Amino acid sequence: MAQQITAAPVARTAVPLPVGRSGKTHSPHYKWGILGIGILAQAAFGAAFQGIPMAGAVLQSDYHYSTGRLGLVLAALTCGAAVTEIAWGVLTDRYGERAVLVTGLGGTTVSLAAATAFLVPTGGYTPPPWLLSAVLLLAGALGGCVNSASGRAVLGWFPPGNHGFAISLRVAAVPLGGAIGALALPALALSVGFRGVFGFLAAFALAATVAVVCWLDEPPLPPAGHRRAGVDPLRRWKIWRISLSAFLLDFPQFTVLSFAAIYLHRVHGVGLTAVSGLLFAVQALGAVSRVWSGRWTDSRGGKHRRGIVIVYSWVLAACFAGLALCGSGPAWAAAALMVVAGVLACGWHGVHYAEIAIMAGKERSGTALGLENTMVFAGAFLTPLVVPGILAATSWSVVMLLVGAAPAALSAVVMPREGT
Repeated sequence: MAQQITAAPVARTAVPLPVGRSGKTHSPHYKWGILGIGILAQAAFGAAFQGIPMAGAVLQSDYHYSTGRLGLVLAALTCGAAVTEIAWGVLTDRYGERAVLVTGLGGTTVSLAAATAFLVPTGGYTPPPWLLSAVLLLAGALGGCVNSASGRAVLGWFPPGNHGFAISLRVAAVPLGGAIGALALPALALSVGFRGVFGFLAAFALAATVAVVCWLDEPPLPPAGHRRAGVDPLRRWKIWRISLSAFLLDFPQFTVLSFAAIYLHRVHGVGLTAVSGLLFAVQALGAVSRVWSGRWTDSRGGKHRRGIVIVYSWVLAACFAGLALCGSGPAWAAAALMVVAGVLACGWHGVHYAEIAIMAGKERSGTALGLENTMVFAGAFLTPLVVPGILAATSWSVVMLLVGAAPAALSAVVMPREGT
């Protein structure tokens, strides 16, 4: 009688669950929660440093500031971030994302709460511009932590094939926060005043702080402080070139974000409600552009990130050249060019950040992102200071050429080519 042989079941190899640096085991989907925290933190800071300029016309009216003093106040947040970005990046690589985010976001919350309580016009009192600038400078210096720390956390939890997409989603939170600011802050400023503006931003920062405290575990990278492998990103010329490209692209970006409302309203007579809608469209479409470019480059093995930045730069230069010629043209043409320029000026960040972070390596990505963000916020800081000076001496057409078209063209030249 033939003996029946029963095949033994094939054992399936269990996929190991990710373990954070705390030693806690997490679900395979935990990385999406980390991305959500990064998006929340980035959006909270984006709503402040991009949203406050959206309410610049109301701020100038309520606080009775000159255009020069308004530029000083609008530049304070970005100046604070520019000064501290590299330090936050180095601290993130050394001490970990959690400690940096709790410290920085918590401090930002306190700074904005102080502005809510003490730095709004009441009765016959108007806060001096130097004091408001100093508090916003502190908020920016502390809030700048989100760029390096949340970027490193996202990069650490996601696999290489999703780096561009994940970083682009996280960076898309900047225009998302700006879009929230564009919708909420001017309306709050007009309806309840700047106590409502600063109170809203303080609550947003507090929500991000609580999310970090309750749910963020650091990624399964080597222990904090163990990042001696590889070359220091600050000693690599190609990384400096990529960062310089970001610095140059910030001039057209913040020309749109800081002055589009004033330009369209005063030069072309576009109403403030319509301007808010246009700037919301810029931020929303800019976020879509960031995510699309990150996903598209991931699908091609991480190639063409630099190529996309170069193409965006040349088209940006063309848009601003068109705006320079549109000073006495129809409002719809100026508005259309401004929206296209704004979308492209907001759309390069995702692939740009992914390229510099991946080039540096996960363990040193905090420092590389810190350098990139120093350049980004330096450009964001300088633009509101440069534009009023050029405008006082010349015209809006010259502003569009010198602060918009020229830096965008230079960025295309400075950015390293693919494969170099």
